[in-house]
Amino acid sequence: MSIDWTKIEFEAYVLLYAAQCNLLETEEEREYILSKVDEKTFNKVHTQIVFDKEEDIIENIKEYLLTNNYSNEEKRALINDIKEVFFADGTVDKIEKKIFETLQKILK
Repeated sequence: MSIDWTKIEFEAYVLLYAAQCNLLETEEEREYILSKVDEKTFNKVHTQIVFDKEEDIIENIKEYLLTNNYSNEEKRALINDIKEVFFADGTVDKIEKKIFETLQKILK
């Protein structure tokens, strides 16, 4: 699969994956992501993430990182944004913890 995202679309994809990994996207998570990306990008990526399977999402993230220059600083910033999504609703469940570990490994 060829991925032709802008950097902001990629970040929206990762953050939306984080928000939806436990099948419950809260209003707080949505608001946090919308503070990072515009609504048009949010809606475009939201549609895609809803239809992608989890294994495809992970592969899409890995492929994007392999084919685009993503600095260590950008990766750290994205990890911090992922944390903010998980903490946006005040709780972090087991699924979110597992997905966070997976995303941290991919982004290292």
